[in-house]
Amino acid sequence: MSVLAAIAVLAVLILVHELGHFVAARSQGIHVNRFSLGFGPILWKYQGSQTEYAIRAFPLGGFVGFPDDDPDSDIPPNDPNLLRNRPILDRAIVISAGVIANLIFAYFLLVTQVALVGIPQPSQALPGVLIQQLAPEVSSVAQKAGIQKGDVILAANQREFGTSQQELEALREIIKTNAGQTVKLDIARGDKKFSVNIVPEAKANGEGSIGIGLSPNIKIERHPVTNPVQALSLGAREFQRIVTLTFKGFGQLITNFGETANQVAGPIKIVEIGANIAQNDTGSLFFFAALISINLAVINILPLPALDGGQLAFLLIEGLRGKPVPARVQEGVMQTGLMLLLGLGIFLIVKETTQLEWVQKLFQ
Repeated sequence: MSVLAAIAVLAVLILVHELGHFVAARSQGIHVNRFSLGFGPILWKYQGSQTEYAIRAFPLGGFVGFPDDDPDSDIPPNDPNLLRNRPILDRAIVISAGVIANLIFAYFLLVTQVALVGIPQPSQALPGVLIQQLAPEVSSVAQKAGIQKGDVILAANQREFGTSQQELEALREIIKTNAGQTVKLDIARGDKKFSVNIVPEAKANGEGSIGIGLSPNIKIERHPVTNPVQALSLGAREFQRIVTLTFKGFGQLITNFGETANQVAGPIKIVEIGANIAQNDTGSLFFFAALISINLAVINILPLPALDGGQLAFLLIEGLRGKPVPARVQEGVMQTGLMLLLGLGIFLIVKETTQLEWVQKLFQ
């Protein structure tokens, strides 16, 4: 059910994006002949007076179709309500409306999170470093030693740890610098405390590893905000923080591509993260949805072919030239961009599928 919840969140965000385009077009009297949630084979459809509404097999996508692109349309090519015949400003509103819808929806998701669940606030827990996850490979050093997810490392070689990020890094440094040497770990598991001796395994770069994922051992508490004005204000603050971090992340991807490219997540990874949240911390689903909605908006506004930003770039060029870019040029650029995006999507799906724990076990 947690996986279905994550897929449902993504489907809703895509629906919001496409609804933005649809409402912006219809509210201006622009013809829309198709509204589809998903790609692939049609599972359900309804023919309205002007528009065909459909749900397709693969929910991680969607589109709004215009008769401009339909060779079988019976609407005259000079009809003033065709999208291509509208002024630049009208078309810009329709193209950017999906991004605007995602941003507005993200803001209200954050306000809902604040009002119903509360913003996560860390509070002091048992001093130590939490083992958040074990490496997916079978028979890692930690697993052989009997270490489990949820254990708290209190000390390593008698060096005790607190709950800060700096303490976590100190533990990582001890493990890195002791490849092939015995390290004594003092561990808490519930009310029990015990010690284990482990020997970090040397990786290709010579650093030690025991196959665990770590996080500060901090208890998260939430306190809902009942004052509507305060909830709107705190939601706006969270919205601004996430937008700023998102742009910083894309900036680092451009300026430091070599080190940050491996952090790019595709649909499989996003669903996996969402499923973990749905299973372990349902209160954060609003935040997760807002985060993905903002990222979806930022990605779509980038001036890249096949994205909303690419179409807006063509409109800008048209405004500067005084006439549209030739249709064959636009089609060529958009088709090339679409193929590149599809290729990247397929690559990420294959890569992330092979990294799933149950898939890796099939080949061991």
